[in-house]
Amino acid sequence: MLQRITILLLPLLLLACDLDDVPSFVPESTVTNYRLEMRELVQDLSRYAKGRDRDFIVVPQNGVELVTGSGRISGTVETEYLAALDGIGQQGVFFGLEIADQPTPNTESDRLRALLDIARDQGGVRVFVTDFASSQRNVDDSILLNAEAGYLGFAAPQVTLDTIPDYPPEIPNTNRADIEDLNFARNFLHLTNPQLFSTAQEFVDGIAETDYDVVILDFFFNGEAFTNEQIRQLRFKANGGRRLLLAYLSLGQAESDRFYWQSFWPGNPPNWLLDEVSGSPGNYHVRYWLQPWRDILFGETGDYVDRIIDAGFDGVYLDHIDEFEYFEGL
Repeated sequence: MLQRITILLLPLLLLACDLDDVPSFVPESTVTNYRLEMRELVQDLSRYAKGRDRDFIVVPQNGVELVTGSGRISGTVETEYLAALDGIGQQGVFFGLEIADQPTPNTESDRLRALLDIARDQGGVRVFVTDFASSQRNVDDSILLNAEAGYLGFAAPQVTLDTIPDYPPEIPNTNRADIEDLNFARNFLHLTNPQLFSTAQEFVDGIAETDYDVVILDFFFNGEAFTNEQIRQLRFKANGGRRLLLAYLSLGQAESDRFYWQSFWPGNPPNWLLDEVSGSPGNYHVRYWLQPWRDILFGETGDYVDRIIDAGFDGVYLDHIDEFEYFEGL
């Protein structure tokens, strides 16, 4: 009898409790929708950036499941999320998703393509695909498959994204046009790791000698921002046409080599900073929905997005959008 009374009274007791008294063992996943939080973070960042520059380009990479409410192809399309984007990126659609220079399994390739097609066809955004292919046959196939799918494709010879490809000898769809909008872009270069270049100027000169329409690169070279003259040089293709510059920005993970990093954080982390990412030294999981992390990214003096805009970049290429998967797995 006593057990029955306790069961009946428990809901009333919980309602009478202050929220601070809720037991700490309640899983965070029961109160946080990680996909919704990431979607809203991207949307808020886009709204802020476009408030400063209405032509500013926002392209999230990976986490393509966010285009629908359920993450499934049959789910309700998230139109507000797509409206905040100018493009959407995905790695390994045709090659290298699991093993570099190996075809992506058909079932996974088809799933990714279906979600990307929703973004393109219902959201009107350009699709960027970074495949990881080094053998000439696979590079050729990657170029062909992306073209047939209507995507902007780039076959990266290294998963480290530190190399300007020397094959094919001519960039696919090379043109002399001034690229003022993603809709006019016909190719792109993904080079976010400058580790093989000894100086910032060597890095800039290497890109300036190419005819890529869009270049995705880091905002910094070994922690130092590019000069105004280097940005101007990067802006033009070797043939004289203007190109678009997208600055890499990690949205879902913190990185210890960034301007915002504090040396004491590993031993005394702020509430939004979590453990180091397994297999990625210097990268840390973050509670990306908390305001202090958002303040680092945009909306505060000296934030990341404002620095990118002030430097003259045309937009951002947002990485670690799929960080919601880490929290869903806890």
